[in-house]
Amino acid sequence: MKEKIHPEYKYGTVHCACGNTFKVYSTIGDQRIDICNVCHPFFSGKQKLVDTAGRIEKFERKYGKRQAQ
Repeated sequence: MKEKIHPEYKYGTVHCACGNTFKVYSTIGDQRIDICNVCHPFFSGKQKLVDTAGRIEKFERKYGKRQAQ
């Protein structure tokens, strides 16, 4: 196995937008994320709409609510 080709593996903290924090080993170190296992709808059982950068409004402006003829 070759030496000195693998990235450095660090102990870092992950901070979620919901306020949850936990420690992980990764090559990145400290991280900020939008959704974690505590606030994700699949694990929490709560429906949560995540609108990133106004995508819903952009879709409604582009296609709008069309009238049936």
